[in-house]
Amino acid sequence: MSESTDPASPAGQIAAGYAFTGPALDLGALLWDGACRPDLQIRIPLSMLNRHGLVAGATGTGKTKTLQLVAEQLSANGVPVFLADIKGDVSGISAPGVANEKVTGRAADVAQDWEATGYPCEFYALGGIGTGIPVRATVTAFGPVLMSKVLQLNQTQEQSLGLIFHYADSKGLELIDLKDLRAVVAFLVSDQGKAELKGIGGLSTVTAGVILRALTAFEQQGAGEFFGEPGFDTSEFLRTAADGRGLVSVLELPAVQDKPQLFSTFLMWLLADLYADLPEVGDVEQPKLVFFFDEAHLLFNGASKAFLESITQTVRLIRSKGIGIFFVTQTPKDVPGDVLAQLGNRVQHALRAFTPDDAKALKATVKTFPNSPYDLEELLTGLGTGEAVVTVLSENGAPTPVAATRLRAPQSRMGPVEPAALELAVKSSLLYSRYAEAVDRESAYEKISAEQAAAEARAEAAAAAAAAEKQAKEEQKAARGAPKPDPSLTEQVVGSGLFRSLARSVGTQLGREISRSLFGTAKRRR
Repeated sequence: MSESTDPASPAGQIAAGYAFTGPALDLGALLWDGACRPDLQIRIPLSMLNRHGLVAGATGTGKTKTLQLVAEQLSANGVPVFLADIKGDVSGISAPGVANEKVTGRAADVAQDWEATGYPCEFYALGGIGTGIPVRATVTAFGPVLMSKVLQLNQTQEQSLGLIFHYADSKGLELIDLKDLRAVVAFLVSDQGKAELKGIGGLSTVTAGVILRALTAFEQQGAGEFFGEPGFDTSEFLRTAADGRGLVSVLELPAVQDKPQLFSTFLMWLLADLYADLPEVGDVEQPKLVFFFDEAHLLFNGASKAFLESITQTVRLIRSKGIGIFFVTQTPKDVPGDVLAQLGNRVQHALRAFTPDDAKALKATVKTFPNSPYDLEELLTGLGTGEAVVTVLSENGAPTPVAATRLRAPQSRMGPVEPAALELAVKSSLLYSRYAEAVDRESAYEKISAEQAAAEARAEAAAAAAAAEKQAKEEQKAARGAPKPDPSLTEQVVGSGLFRSLARSVGTQLGREISRSLFGTAKRRR
């Protein structure tokens, strides 16, 4: 028996640490003493995939192919997968791979029965930015706590935002997109709306200004596209295909890779929404869903303290809901320490040590691994493409020995599908008709705008009525105070005493004549 096959040898002891009895994913074959050992397989228990993980390594070392390899096997085992595709190069998982000398050579090295296979996929895009089924959320569904975090509000401002959401909910003002939220904030500090929150603390003009400015900056990051209707149902990510394989949900992010806050916002909402909806399941035979976040350094770059705290808490707690999260990035230092501590499964590709900072990062990475018979500093700088240092959690939750591994080749296409094929896949999905067309129904913005227009119309009508009444009064007053005009010649004659005396005389005589003619009395004869 050679040393490498002796169970008591270092190689034998390492391999024994990966001899699991339950279902497991095959990662590859052990590398020991400069040789690949196809008889010593390195695996990861399916039941431990909800304990989270990290795939790290320098550019070009094979991280994305490792992600693809694990995602394929999860799907084959009936586990749904979510892939955040920052660079747009994992859409090929939907199409069968292409056999070539490199692929067949790798398969022979690691004793892999390679067969070109495509996997069932759905393609999504944030708010319709890029090619994919649009993923949107309403502001109401997003909620005040999460919104406060992404707007980087302090505690007082967060409490005020909570009051704004409470008011909108109690008044039936739907907060669908950001213009709805902005309209409610502006209304509550207007002359018309100031009294609305007086009984429960009110909203200061200063705080409202902070919130409105933060919303403007947030929209400039492209976040306005994400909020709207129809709101996406995150349970869509938990589906399996008709043949029982897990559905691979690919979020296409090339169009927003320069908008990290938008991507961060989506991540926070998605995980929070799933956490709120899913029941506690504890330890499971296989996860309900596994996330892979490629280029995770973009996720954490410039992230607020509140965001990091939220991610740490989510990673810690969501495991009990049967959800696993894998971060894919260049070095472990790209992931905050509190998050890194929650990642039980590690696949570390080669690191470079060209600069003093690189050397420092290499030493820090080595310290994060359990003790091993390898010289990890030397090993990590000498690994080839598609090779990695692996340690995972065994079926009883203990770390496995560190194992240098030559990884298997993905069976799907290693590269993106053609744009036309991607477009066809999106538009032929049953979900496309459900989510493709944005809906802008009447909500808080329209209701407040209509009420303000009506109030302005009433105010204008009241002002016009008041002005007309004032004008009428002024005219009456002017009429009473005006001097009487001089009488005309006729009026002077008629009004004179002589005319009145003559009129009486004529009237008396005429009256007598009329009386006589009426009663038939005869004239007095002389």
